Amino acid sequence: MPVYKAPLRDMRFILDEVFDAAGIWASLPALAEHVDRDTVDAILEEAAKFNENVVFPLNRSGDEEGAKFDNGVVTTPAGFKDAFAQYGEGGWIGLGADPRWGGQGMPKMVTVMTEEIIFGANPSFALYPLLGIGAALAMSQHGSDELNDRYLPKIYSGEWAGTMCLTEPHAGTDLGIIKTRALPQADGSYRITGTKIFITGGEHDLADNIIHLVLAKLPDAPAGSKGISLFLVPKFLVNEDGSVGARNAVAAGSIEHKMGIKASATCVMNFDDAQGWLVGEINEGLAAMFVMMNYERLSMGLQGLGASEVAYQNAVAYARDRIQGRSATGVKVPQKAADPIIVHPDVRRMLLSVRAHVEAGRCFAMYVSKYLDLSKYSDDAAVKTAAADRVALMTPVAKAFLTDRAFDACVDAQQVFGGHGYIREWGMEQLVRDTRIAQIYEGTNGIQALDLVGRKLVRNKGAYVREYLDEVRALVAAT
Repeated sequence: MPVYKAPLRDMRFILDEVFDAAGIWASLPALAEHVDRDTVDAILEEAAKFNENVVFPLNRSGDEEGAKFDNGVVTTPAGFKDAFAQYGEGGWIGLGADPRWGGQGMPKMVTVMTEEIIFGANPSFALYPLLGIGAALAMSQHGSDELNDRYLPKIYSGEWAGTMCLTEPHAGTDLGIIKTRALPQADGSYRITGTKIFITGGEHDLADNIIHLVLAKLPDAPAGSKGISLFLVPKFLVNEDGSVGARNAVAAGSIEHKMGIKASATCVMNFDDAQGWLVGEINEGLAAMFVMMNYERLSMGLQGLGASEVAYQNAVAYARDRIQGRSATGVKVPQKAADPIIVHPDVRRMLLSVRAHVEAGRCFAMYVSKYLDLSKYSDDAAVKTAAADRVALMTPVAKAFLTDRAFDACVDAQQVFGGHGYIREWGMEQLVRDTRIAQIYEGTNGIQALDLVGRKLVRNKGAYVREYLDEVRALVAAT
């Protein structure tokens, strides 16, 4: 059976020895009073305990049981509902959220580690709270105070969940051709009609309400992506007192039968004159949605990183235990019939390659997180702008690099097991299946390359890259 231990020692090394995270937090007034190493250590310890003992044991059973669909109702695998409730009650969904809406205000340099841990423990489960966090982030930056005060505390508590509804049967990357329509109403709301596909967590039994963020066009909207607006469409309408009211006209038509992440419900969602509310400005929905998309893109990189860590832990344990043949440099364990396969050069090559990419990838994710925090919390306008530029440059790289290397890592780790890696018992084939999607969703890695070259390199004539190379040269000169 597969095993997983949260890599806290490695995480602490990166925090302390590579980035001096405590020094960064102390230098930012918005963080200095409530973020310190003792607090972060306590968070990491609890994250490890919860995910190792509650979430990870559901990974294999969740894959085998899968999400179930019956006449519009989606049921998650046994144990998921209770684990989700505990996750919400423990404050994990609101860990990085604004305290104004019930969050704990932790920086990304902290949540990047807790996200890696939950993805390592159970990627299917991780997606349910993750989508709510991303939706709430987009709302917090673009939604009205009225919408945010009504919906965000419930999302961060785990009482309600969230989704993002972009893709349509004919419109994936090219969102400018979506057909979902929004008709304005006299009371300020809108009526949303259309079909969305590939909606992660579009329907499930984990929360009392599901808050959908939906891209749609008004009747008089400009053509293409400049005519897209963003709307909040709840599964259940919300009464004036904040309680759940009548069912809205939105429902799942089916769920997809997938290669991996089978416990995550990937839904076809039908909006049939559903009531919704505008988030942000008319025709500026894509900009609002990309707040969520960019968050998710780094998170998909963390999904890959978590999978790589699990793959390495299991492969190295197997390689130390499995005995086959003798070392090319002489017998290593004479009291046994053969040496452990970890002595063989090709096995060591695969293991060390996975380990190297895990450690480098974790450091890279923390690097991006540092600049996310500087862009959000610094009180120096120049620092904020430079940090935002660095995040813009590195987001597509983080998503594509971490997920590409993760899939390679899972395949290499599976190869260490030989034939045992191809069967269910050892868990490696599930890792390969579950990790493959990370290269595809939230913008395929080919789209990340287009974004990097077209938007981040060419459009500003290499300014982002020059700034990054200046940092690299300064680091080399200092060492």
